[in-house]
Amino acid sequence: MEEALNARYGHLLPGMAEGVVDFAYGRQYARPGLPLRDRYLATIAALTALGGQTKPQLMVNIAGGRKAGLSQQEIAEVIWQMALYGGFPAAINGLNAALEVFGEENS
Repeated sequence: MEEALNARYGHLLPGMAEGVVDFAYGRQYARPGLPLRDRYLATIAALTALGGQTKPQLMVNIAGGRKAGLSQQEIAEVIWQMALYGGFPAAINGLNAALEVFGEENS
């Protein structure tokens, strides 16, 4: 994640990638009180409800959720639940992002 951010934005914003990764993954995701897999469920839900513009971040967090032990069905269900809050287009876009991540797992 940090390498990808640095490659894209490092020339423009030196240190930005390190700051994002340190805060998001070093501080937020490491906080006590909520298991990592649940943090990923919450993040996947929020990114889905925000809509299609979050697809790159959604895909990263779906992959992270899978590594944290979430099943494909759990991810699909939380995405589909967001149809009530972000709308059907957001949920369908989220499911399409999930299918891409799941397809990469199988290749």
